[in-house]
Order: sequence, then C-alpha cells, then structure tokens
Amino acid sequence: MTAVPWLMIQKNGGETILGYITTIMTVIMFVLTPYIGMWIDRFSRKSILLFGEAIGLTITALFVFIGMIGEYQIWHLTILFASGSLYYFLFYPTLFAFNQELFSRKQYKALNGVMEIQGQLATVVSGGMASVMIEKIPFVWILSFDMLTYIAAFLCILLIPYERSVRRESHVSFKEKMLEGYRYMKQRPSLFWFFLASLMPFITVMMTNYLHPIYIADVLKEDGSVYGIQSMVYGLGAALAGFVVPILMKRMSTEATVVLNVGICAFAISMFLLFEQTSIFYILVVLTAFGNAGARVARSSLMMERIPNDKIGRVDSLFRTLGFMIRSLLISVFTGAVSAQHILFPYAVLSVLLVVSTLIVLKFSSFMKKEHNISGTL
Repeated sequence: MTAVPWLMIQKNGGETILGYITTIMTVIMFVLTPYIGMWIDRFSRKSILLFGEAIGLTITALFVFIGMIGEYQIWHLTILFASGSLYYFLFYPTLFAFNQELFSRKQYKALNGVMEIQGQLATVVSGGMASVMIEKIPFVWILSFDMLTYIAAFLCILLIPYERSVRRESHVSFKEKMLEGYRYMKQRPSLFWFFLASLMPFITVMMTNYLHPIYIADVLKEDGSVYGIQSMVYGLGAALAGFVVPILMKRMSTEATVVLNVGICAFAISMFLLFEQTSIFYILVVLTAFGNAGARVARSSLMMERIPNDKIGRVDSLFRTLGFMIRSLLISVFTGAVSAQHILFPYAVLSVLLVVSTLIVLKFSSFMKKEHNISGTL
C-alpha cells in the first residue's frame, strides 16, 4: 500500500484515477460499515481475522502470478489498492474488539500504546524498504514478499488462545442490532461529540495518503525515495507516540491527552501551507504522525473503558460510518482541486477542520469527566 499509490500516479491520468478509486472505496466501505460492526459483535473475532488474512493471501497470490507472466496495468494496481483498502477496513475494527475482549480493563492504556508501537515500527521497516525498493525492484517481488506476510499473520493469529465471551442476542431483530450503536451514543451526547471530533486526525491522515504522493511530486519536485522515507518517518513519529502517550495519560488524564494530540495534528497540517522544503516536510510528517497516533491511543483507551464489549463493534462502526461520510465528501472535493492543480487547497481545508476539532474536544472533555465521575459514584 506504499508502492501502489506511487506507481499509479506515475501512469498517465493516474492521479485522477487514484482519487476516483479512493472515493469509490470510501463509499463502499461506508455502506458496509454497519454490517461489519454487527458481524464483529455477533461472530468470533478470531475467525473474522483469519478470514481476512486468507482472502488477502489469495488475492495477493493471484497478482503475483499475473506479474510473473506479464506487465501490471493500471487496472491491476486499482484492484490491488481496492483489496488492500478492504483488508484494512475489516482488520482494524475486528482487532480493536478482539483486544478489548482478550485483555482486562486495567491493561487498556498500556495495550493501546504497545499496539501503536508495534504497528508503527512495522510502518518504519516497510517505509525504509520501500524507499530503497520502490523504483529499483520489480513490483512483483514486493508483492511476493507481501504474500508471505499474510501467511505469517494467519499463523500468528491462529496460535492465539481464544474463547468467545460475548453472548449472542438471538432475540433481537436485525434492524435493532444495526441501530444499537446509534441508540447507545444518542444517550451520551458529550461522549459522541468528543469521539467524533477526536477521529479527525485519523481522517486527516487518510486524506494525506492520497495527497502526500502528489505533494511530493508536484510541490516538492522529489522522487519515490522521498515518498518511501516519509512513510518511515511517519512510523517513527507514531511509534514515539505509542511510548509517550500512555505516560501522559497517567499524568494529565486521558481526555486532556486527546485534546493535546488533536492540537498537535492541527498545528502540523497548518504548517504545510507555509513551508515547502523537504526537510521541514519530514518534520511535519512526524508531528502529524505523533498527533494522530497519540489521539488514537488515548481515544481507543477511552472507548474500551466506556463502551461494553458486546456493543463495541456497533458503536465503533457508527463512528467509522460517519468517518467514511466525511472522507467521501473530502476526497471528492480534493480530487477536483488536485485535477485543477490547486494542491495546497486540501491542506487548508484539513487545517480548518482540525482546528475546529481541537476546540470541540476541548469543550466536551470537561463534560465527559463530570459524566464519568457521576456514573462512577452511582
């Protein structure tokens, strides 16, 4: 997923196609998200994870075979990008609920920090490898290595001891199950607005996955090695957050930690409008990574603490659905702006959204703490 977007924009009309396929996949995931949340709460999370690895392995193996007998066309890259997006779409919400089910409440903050560290160290390694391989080694060999990682992931998940703990709600209708996340959050408006606003750094990073390759090529006038390096430095910034944020949560409350990190992300994205140097670009990528990862670690800990495990899939899917709606709107606007060569306009929009999100989490953090203290007392 580092190589595919870069290879796409090197082809004629690739930038526009990347924007369109990102929009289409966002719409598809928006439609499927409520079903995913319901399945996560209904079926074995371990089985869902194993199913995702098996499908990813099958698709990747097919395109390794295609690469062995011929040359990749842009439609091949489009399918790979789409399937990779769907893999992430299934994997991360399932893993989130799986972790909450496996671990105890007192472990959540440290757990989310460790998960961020290991995930981002993998990003560092893959980004470093991509900076070397992306324009020097045939893509089919990158895919072959990727195929082996699906096999390794399947075996690792298979070995995890697991016993399903969430009861099934057989008496509840399909419609009622689908609306459970909405009803739960409707009764907790402060929690809803806090969690929605704290999702904005993640949405921003999803948008920069589309914007950064274009920014590097058209604004910085750099090559694929810079794109690979930015993936690596992003991983370093996010891994650093995985170390630091659990410590911050012990010293300044989880809610305040979310506010701080959303603010850091807002500052970093705003600075893209003022500086167009490669060295400063790397620094801003690190700050964006730290802010996004830090907000995610703190936000995930709060969600695990405040939301019951038998509802976590549907509540999480509610926010993912809203996130996909926002992303669909943004990517449609940004694709048009990029096609018209207004590369910096999307960064200005993201800057405004993040500043507003910082003010929202700041406002509702105090309400959340009061509600939590009252419920704890009761």
